[in-house]
Amino acid sequence: MAILKHIASKNADYGEAQRYLIFQHDEYTGKPILDENGNTQLREEYYLDGVECDPFSFDMECKELNARFHKNRTYDEIKSHHYIISFDPKDRDECGLTGEQAQQLGLEYCRKNFPGHQALVCTHMDGHNGSGNIHVHIVINSLRKNDVERQDFMERDCDSRAGRKHHLTNNYLVCLKQSLMDLCQRENLHQVNLLTKAERKVTEKEYHAKRTGQKKLEERNRQMLSEGITPRITVFQTQKEYLRTSIEEAAASAHDLKEFEQILSEKFNIKFKISRGRFSYLHPDREKPITGRSLGTHYEKDYLMELIGNHSRLENTEKGQAVQKENLPEKTIHNRKPSDGQHGIPAGTDAPTAPFEKSGLRLVTDLQNCIKAQQSRAYANKVKLSNLQNMAKTLSYVQEHGYETLESMEGRLSELKGQASSSLKELKDTEARLRQVNEQIHYTGQYLANKSVYAQLRKSKNKELFRQENSAKIALYETALKFLKGKSDGGKLPTLQTLKAEKEKLLAEKKERQEKYYSCRDQKKELDTVCSNIHAALGLTNSRPAHKQVRE
Repeated sequence: MAILKHIASKNADYGEAQRYLIFQHDEYTGKPILDENGNTQLREEYYLDGVECDPFSFDMECKELNARFHKNRTYDEIKSHHYIISFDPKDRDECGLTGEQAQQLGLEYCRKNFPGHQALVCTHMDGHNGSGNIHVHIVINSLRKNDVERQDFMERDCDSRAGRKHHLTNNYLVCLKQSLMDLCQRENLHQVNLLTKAERKVTEKEYHAKRTGQKKLEERNRQMLSEGITPRITVFQTQKEYLRTSIEEAAASAHDLKEFEQILSEKFNIKFKISRGRFSYLHPDREKPITGRSLGTHYEKDYLMELIGNHSRLENTEKGQAVQKENLPEKTIHNRKPSDGQHGIPAGTDAPTAPFEKSGLRLVTDLQNCIKAQQSRAYANKVKLSNLQNMAKTLSYVQEHGYETLESMEGRLSELKGQASSSLKELKDTEARLRQVNEQIHYTGQYLANKSVYAQLRKSKNKELFRQENSAKIALYETALKFLKGKSDGGKLPTLQTLKAEKEKLLAEKKERQEKYYSCRDQKKELDTVCSNIHAALGLTNSRPAHKQVRE
C-alpha cells in the first residue's frame, strides 16, 4: 500500500535536499557515504525532475524567489516541505511498477496538489532498512512562485496567489491522502484506506528509535558473545511497544476494567488512568503518561471496553450453561449448610478451585479510637452509617454460609489459612520447576545451535587456529554441555520436544494452582473481616492479629 509522509524543514540550505536526493546517505545517521578518496557517491538508480524550476539550480531559484517576496528570512520560518510517497514492495513484483512509472506518477501528483510551487521530484528504487520499496520524494519551496486557480483544498483566497506560503491544514492533508488513494486505485496498485486511524500507531520518531536501539543492542550482544556470555534480550522494544504488548495481554484475559487495571499494575508495573473519558498509561521508566490515542485505536477506550465486555458476556454465558447442567435450584446452593460441604466447596476437596467472587465486605471502624471521628461530627455520622452497612453485609454473609456459632467461623478461618499456605507452597514449587525447565530449554537450544561448530573443531587439523576463529561459539557450546550434563546426572540428555511438552504441562499446572491459591486467599481475607466485625459487634477482644483498617 502507498503511504504519505510529510516533513516540514526550517533549513535555509535548499542544496541539502538536492544532495540528499542525488547522493548516497547512511540510513541511521543521515550523513553522506564517502568513497575511499572522501568524495560523495551517486545513488545507484534515481530519477530526478524539477517543477517550475531546473532540478540542478533548485537551491538558487528558491533563494531568488524568497528575496523577491522578502519571505523565509527568519530562523523560525518553514523554508521547505518534504513529502514522501512510499509504494508497497508488492507493487514492483506483482504489479510491474517501474522507476520511470513511479516518477511520472510523482510528477502528476505534485502538479495537481502543489500547483505554482518550485519542486524537486525524485524517485528512489531502494527502501529504508532493506525493504526495497520504490518511493518518490517531493520537495517544494514553501513559497508559491506563480498565481494559480483556487483549489477546493485551499481555505483562503490568498492561498492561490504568488508570494504566499504553503499552508498545510487537516483538510488539506485529507485531500492529499485521498488524491494518493485515487491515483493508486487508478493504476491498480496495492492500497489501504489512509483516512482511517491506525490500529497500531507507529510514528517516525518511534520507528527510528527502534532501529537505533536494535542496532545498539546487536552490537552489545556481539560483544557479550565474544566474551562467552549468552544474551537474554535479542529484540529491542520501545516504551510504546512495551505498553502495546502489555495492554494486549491484559485485555485478552481481563473481564472488567478493574481486573484490567490490576493486571497492568501487578504484572507489568504500568499505571492505568482515565481522564476525561480517555485512557492513558504510565510506563515504569517514565514520569508522564502516554495516551491510548498515541498508541493506536486498539488501545483506546471504545475498543478495549468492547473487548473486555465480550469476555465478560462469554463468561456469563458459560456460567449459565454450567448451572443448567447441574440442574440445581439457586436456593439450594445459597442455603447449603456446612455439613453439605465446606461452605460452597464440595465435600472431600482440600481447597476451592472455582473463581471466588468478592462480596465487598469491609471492616467496621472503631469510633472510640478514631481521632478524626472525634474531631468531626459530620465524619462520625458518615462512619456510623458505613458501619451499619458493613454490619448488614456481615450478617447477610453469616446467614448465607450457614454459620451458627463464632467457633465454627473461626474454625473455618483456620482451615482456609492452612489451605492458602499449602496452595502457595505448591504454586512456588511449580514456578521453581518451570524456571528450571526454561533454563534447560535455553541451554539445549544453545547446545544444538553450536553443535556443528564443535564437530568441525574435532575434525579440524589445526584445532588451535579453529578454536581461535570460533572461540565464542565453542565457548557457548561447552557452557551449555556442562550445564546439561550437570542436570542429567550422567543420564541421557532430554530432547527439546520433551522439555517443551513439560513446559506446557507446567504452565497449565501453574495456572490451576494460581486460581486455587487466589480463591483460598480471597475467602480467608473475607472471612477474617467477618470475624473481626462480629467481635466488634459483640464487644469481644480480638485475639487474632490486628486487621488493617480501610479509611472511609
